[in-house]
Amino acid sequence: MRLRHLSEAEFLQTFGEPMRKLEPGAEPPFDFWEYFEAIPKVDFYGRNCEDGVVDTVYRDPSGRFEHVLVNSEDRNVFMVLVLDRHESRVHGHRLLDLNKLYGLQAKTSLERTLDE
Repeated sequence: MRLRHLSEAEFLQTFGEPMRKLEPGAEPPFDFWEYFEAIPKVDFYGRNCEDGVVDTVYRDPSGRFEHVLVNSEDRNVFMVLVLDRHESRVHGHRLLDLNKLYGLQAKTSLERTLDE
């Protein structure tokens, strides 16, 4: 298995307009969890995604790539696995921090506690 930490440019190359959000509970084209478990801790930049919860998956318009967003403990921060459906393998991964990217407000530790 080859792990590939995608650069921003490589990650953006797997997008197309429009990206289509898949229905919750949609089956992935193949099992990707072994890849996820092998991602080096440094690639998580201190974020915790170990619960392995996936609420959101997007597919590019060509149908080749799926972006599987593995939730972290922080709101709007995900480890994204890019699945190559044509090759039946994980194309790569990248931490996506929407708070940083779009200036969104992250949940405070108190808000996280109240959600539990």
